[in-house]
Amino acid sequence: MVARLREHYGIRDPKVLEAMRSVPRHFFVPEALQSRSYGDHALPISANQTISQPFIVARMTELLELDGNSRVLEIGAGSGYQTAVLAFIAAQVYAIERIGDLAREAQSRIRQLEIYNATVKCFDGTLGWAANAPYDAILVAAGGPIVPQPLAVQLKIGGRLVVPVGPARDAQRLIRVVKTETGYREEDHGGCAFVPLIGQHGWRDH
Repeated sequence: MVARLREHYGIRDPKVLEAMRSVPRHFFVPEALQSRSYGDHALPISANQTISQPFIVARMTELLELDGNSRVLEIGAGSGYQTAVLAFIAAQVYAIERIGDLAREAQSRIRQLEIYNATVKCFDGTLGWAANAPYDAILVAAGGPIVPQPLAVQLKIGGRLVVPVGPARDAQRLIRVVKTETGYREEDHGGCAFVPLIGQHGWRDH
């Protein structure tokens, strides 16, 4: 998996490659799918959610430009896999998951792996987690119609927000928003497909 990330997809950040090598992906997928956990694809988890394709996890993490001092906010913790990858590199990860059972399971898994610099709570992720702001980096693992404004506000100057955005629920562009002294700079990093971002600044749940 790591060789494919490096050679086929061009993931270059050694910290990201080491995190992808070190975090046991099979630990975060349903037992019946564990034999497929290192394949080049997303996989279903409970509550109609997914664990993202390894490439997307690595690419989004690389775009955040993390180091050992980074404070990170993650929206859409899901299984907790992306949370664990972020926690491997960053100083502190605050993760939000709107589905209570998933949030509890994710918190339990990361503790079982003895990861103590990450916390998962159940909440509307589109509102962010203002109590711990500002953040060096914010990752959104679900696609919304617009960049959620509360998340942009919770970035530090120079901070990076990576979020899938698109007018349809089933296809997005991977956008990186960088907060500058004078506003925000947006970069488009290509097409992607995520589960819908549900919440006050995302899609309505129906």
